[in-house]
Formats: sequence, C-alpha cells, structure tokens
Amino acid sequence: MSTTDQRIVAANIVLTLDGRYHGAGGPGDMAAIVPYASTETARNHLGTIHENATTGVLGRANAEGFLGYWSAVAVDDNADPRDRAYAKWLLDTEKVIFSTTVTEMPWEHVRVVNAPAAEVITELKSVGTGEILVNTSPTITKALLAADLIDRLYLLITPEITGGGEQLFVDGLPASHWQLTSHQVGELGELAVVYDRKH
Repeated sequence: MSTTDQRIVAANIVLTLDGRYHGAGGPGDMAAIVPYASTETARNHLGTIHENATTGVLGRANAEGFLGYWSAVAVDDNADPRDRAYAKWLLDTEKVIFSTTVTEMPWEHVRVVNAPAAEVITELKSVGTGEILVNTSPTITKALLAADLIDRLYLLITPEITGGGEQLFVDGLPASHWQLTSHQVGELGELAVVYDRKH
C-alpha cells in the first residue's frame, strides 16, 4: 500500500480562542466550551466529523463519558436527528480506546490498547478503509501531532479566552501547513472549521 492509499487520520476537538480545551479550573472547567456545544453550527459540524469515519479513537476517560452519554441519545426519539446520527455512529463503529488502567470496556466494537498512540495509529493507517477519527481526546491528539500523524483537524472554536487550562498546540510540534476546506460561523460567534494537511 502506498502512502497515498493510507487512511486519513482526523482529530475533532473544541478549543477556545487561546487554544485551550478546558479552563483554568482544570479538566472539569468547561464553562468556555459547553454553551457552544449544542448550537446549530456545532450540530452541523458534528454531522460532518463522522460521515467518512470508520474507526473512532478515544482515551479511556472520554470513552466512559462519551459512550455513557451518547448511548441514551441514540435511542431518544426526541433527540436532534444530527445528535442521534452521531450517537449511533459512535456506538456502531469500531472503536480503539487507549487506557493504562483497564483492559476491557462494556461496549460493543471496542478494542482497548495500552501502547504509544503513534504506533497504534500507524498500524491502523495501513489496514482497512475510511477515516480514523480521534474523538475529542486531546492527549492522543497531542501525541499524534507531535508524531506528525494528523491529516485533518475538525475544530470548533469558541469566542472566549480562558487565560488558563491545557492548550492543544504546544511548543516543539513539527512545522506543518494546512488548508481551510470548510468553515461555518455560528450565531454565538463560534466557528466550525475543517483544516486538511497540505503534504
């Protein structure tokens, strides 16, 4: 398989204007994120991120939160159809979950791994078809950015500056060039963008 035939690795995350995925209060401080997560723009963006993905990649903590929450949405007849479509995709698709503390999880289509993200993703790229989506898992995304393995970024940018909290883009990453392939501005000032890597 040639390099051009390999699967695309995409990452999805919500960031503040100052590039943070949570506030100064720590991982539970989502005040600058949550108000924008269910807007029309965010929901439309959510529909975009999984349409070509055949493998979902998550960290253990995110998997527990996501799968717990979205399992209920998948069977909720009153849920927004875009949310239900994402929920069903998340439950039905192959999932690779990174964990150093557990070896199995109570959902279907799950493989739990305890190995460096770059090694696992490089292996996934060489087999199968469809996009590999790293789903709101910043630790994995950071490791893959450092290893120069991300091909597409699905970003929802919120119009807030937290002044503290973890940042996605840190010093020392390999230099890279990106092309804006999609963007939508929301009523609250949120910006949904898709960037594709220019090789």
